[in-house]
Amino acid sequence: MINIRAVAAKVLVEIVQKGSSLNELLPYRDESLTTADEALLQELCYGVCRWHFRLQYIARQLLSKPLKAKEADIQILVLLGLYQLAYMRTPAHAAINETVNATKTLGKPWAKGLVNAVLRRFQREQEQLAERSSASPDFSYSHPIWLLRRLQQAWPEHWQAIIAANNTKGPMTLRVNSQRISREGYLEKLAEKGIAAQPCSWSDQGITLTQPHPVTDLPDFAEGAVSVQDEAAQLAAGLIELSPGLRILDACSAPGGKCCHMLEQEPAIRDLWAVELVATRQEKLKDSLQRLGLKAHLVTADITVPDSWWDGEPFDRILLDAPCSATGVIRRHPDIKLLRRNADIDKLAGQQRLMLQRLWPLLKPGGLLLYATCSVLPEENEQVISRFLTDTPDAQEQSLNVSWGVAGTVGRYLLPTIGGSDGFYFATLSKA
Repeated sequence: MINIRAVAAKVLVEIVQKGSSLNELLPYRDESLTTADEALLQELCYGVCRWHFRLQYIARQLLSKPLKAKEADIQILVLLGLYQLAYMRTPAHAAINETVNATKTLGKPWAKGLVNAVLRRFQREQEQLAERSSASPDFSYSHPIWLLRRLQQAWPEHWQAIIAANNTKGPMTLRVNSQRISREGYLEKLAEKGIAAQPCSWSDQGITLTQPHPVTDLPDFAEGAVSVQDEAAQLAAGLIELSPGLRILDACSAPGGKCCHMLEQEPAIRDLWAVELVATRQEKLKDSLQRLGLKAHLVTADITVPDSWWDGEPFDRILLDAPCSATGVIRRHPDIKLLRRNADIDKLAGQQRLMLQRLWPLLKPGGLLLYATCSVLPEENEQVISRFLTDTPDAQEQSLNVSWGVAGTVGRYLLPTIGGSDGFYFATLSKA
C-alpha cells in the first residue's frame, strides 16, 4: 500500500532542493493513487509550502540538533507530521503513525524513533511552543524575511492584511461566458445543483463559490458556459477598451484566461494574436479556445524578438501580462515562498522593461497597451511604468476610472483579500 506521506516528502524535496514547482510536480503521475490519495497529497504539499517557515521554526525548537543536508527527506517528513497535527483534522494517532511509517518507505528506518519523538513532543507542548514563538517573524508570518521586508516597506498600512490573505486558500472563482448565459442565469443553475455561490464585487461576469468544486460538477462547463478565473484577472478585459474590428496582441498569453475573456466580451474582434514562449503552456490555451468555441492566432515565440514572429501590421491593443514574482497569488501558489529570491525582483523588472520597449513599436498611434502583473511589489509595477513613461516620449498614462483597488503613483493595485480577489496591478498606456 502506497504511503502518501512518503510521496509528499519526495515532492517537497524536489521543491526545496531543486527548485521545481508544485505545478510541475502535481498531479503526481502514479496510477496506483486513488482520488482520495491525490487530494491528500495535494493538501499536504500545498499546506507545508504555505506554512513552511512556521513549521521549520517549530522543528528547530523540537530537534536536539539540526539534521544533515542529505537527510532533507526526513526534515520534510517532520514538517509533514507537524502540519497534520496543527492544521488538519486527521486523528493524531493516524497522522503520527503514517508519518513514522514513511521513514521505512523512504529507506531510512533509523529515523523512525526521531520522527515519532518530535511529533509526540509537539503534541504535548503545542500551546507552550506557540506562546514562546510569538515574537519570531518566521512563526508569526510564515514568509521569507526578504519578502516580509519588501511588503512592509511597500504597504505600511496593508502588509499585515496581505500576509494574512497569503496564508489562506484562495476561493474558487468563475467567469461566466456572457455569449452563452447571463451571470444571473448561471447562478440559478448552480443553485439548482445545490452549489452555493455569490456574484463577485468588481467583475460583471464573476462568481465566487462558497466551497471549491471539481469542474465536472459545474453546469455546462464542458459546453463552455463558464471558466475558472480569479476576479482580479477578469478585470483586464474591461480595462483594454474593446470594440469591433480591433487587432489585438495578447503577449505572454498562456494559460489564456484573459485571451478567452476578450473574445467572449467582443465577438467582433478582427484579429487576436496570442503569443507565448512555452509550447506546453500554449497547449492549455488551445484547449480552452476549443472548449469555449473561440478562435485566435496562436504563436509560440519570444515576444522580445518581434522580427521572429510579427507580420508587420500594428496592433490597436496590446495586453502585456508580464512575467513577475507572482507575489499577489501566493495563496494559490504557496511554493513561491520557497522558490523566489530577493535578487529575482530586479531581474524581473529588467525583463519587464525590455518587453515594454520591444512591444511598444508594434502599437498603432492612438492605440492602448495594458500592462498587468500578479505582483504587489512596486519595483515590478509602478516603478517599471514610471521609468518607461520617462524614457518614451509618445507614451502617456491613461488613468483608470474605476472604484476598486489602491492607486499607485502610476496605475492601480488590487491587493489579495481573504475570500476576495488575488493581488494584481494594472496600468493603461496610450500612444500619441
